[in-house]
Amino acid sequence: MRRRTLALLVAASASLSLGGLAQANRGFQHVVRDGETLASIAERYYGDPRREVVLVTENGLTAQGGSPIVVGLRLQIPHVAYHRVRPGETWPELATRFYGDPRRAFVLIEANHASQSEQPAEGTELLVPYPLRHVSGQRDTVTTVAKAYYGNNPEAPRRLRRFNDLRTNRLNRGQIVLIPLDDLVLSEEGRNIIADRVGAPPPAGEVRQLQAQIESELPPLGEHVRRGRYTEAVALGNRLLGTQQLTGNQIVTIQRHLGTAYVALGRDDLATQAFLAALQRQPDLQLDTIRTSPRVMQAFERARDAAQRAARPGTNDEGEAPADAGAP
Repeated sequence: MRRRTLALLVAASASLSLGGLAQANRGFQHVVRDGETLASIAERYYGDPRREVVLVTENGLTAQGGSPIVVGLRLQIPHVAYHRVRPGETWPELATRFYGDPRRAFVLIEANHASQSEQPAEGTELLVPYPLRHVSGQRDTVTTVAKAYYGNNPEAPRRLRRFNDLRTNRLNRGQIVLIPLDDLVLSEEGRNIIADRVGAPPPAGEVRQLQAQIESELPPLGEHVRRGRYTEAVALGNRLLGTQQLTGNQIVTIQRHLGTAYVALGRDDLATQAFLAALQRQPDLQLDTIRTSPRVMQAFERARDAAQRAARPGTNDEGEAPADAGAP
């Protein structure tokens, strides 16, 4: 009993000492029922009984290996979160919000297969790995801790050292190590359990999955335009726009292709609208003047002129000052 109390106190101390670190999805609690074990609960929520180690760590427990737990005990069920990127948000800003340190941005970038040289596109739904707090035991090292949560991934120790700003493999007893888990995803059964208890299932990255599907359809859209299949390009482009779950970059790409297709179909008015929509998302957008036809360039220039006029304060759609401007 004394050992269990000590473990809970250590976990509470760790939580207080890292109070500035955002914790995602700590709201749901599972109440242990008769006959349940940590392994069976992990199986229900994650589809993997080996995830009991996460429940042990998250809840400051000491029982492992399928050992029975007390009926009525409330267990926190951690899982990954999802975030829709707002205008102007950057990787360092998001890392500070979710992990308390802009240097931890690399975890978000890796989890979302993004580029470090580019900031996240507006509207993108990001997977946010869960930052599990591990309190080191007497024999723990970075390598043993990494293996406990990541298996035999050879890159895991390096990742933990970088995330926790550790210089060596050695850990002191009671030292807190944050474990970013990007695969701590709820199973369908786990989401249904939570939905039954709270009235709605937690997000499962549906928008992220849809955006990935849309990304896979952008090359065929470009191929339609390149091969002169303009009617097919218009149909596909407008279908993708109709999902209303696009990233900013996806909108720019689709509208740019639509602009070219509309010119080819003799709808210069719609082409200008499409290019204008792209420029509103990316004001510095440029077309290849060598490979782009003069008619397409003309529609693009009209759109750019319209965008510049709209950006000037005190002008109407034709770029002229109102008739009564400056009148007494």
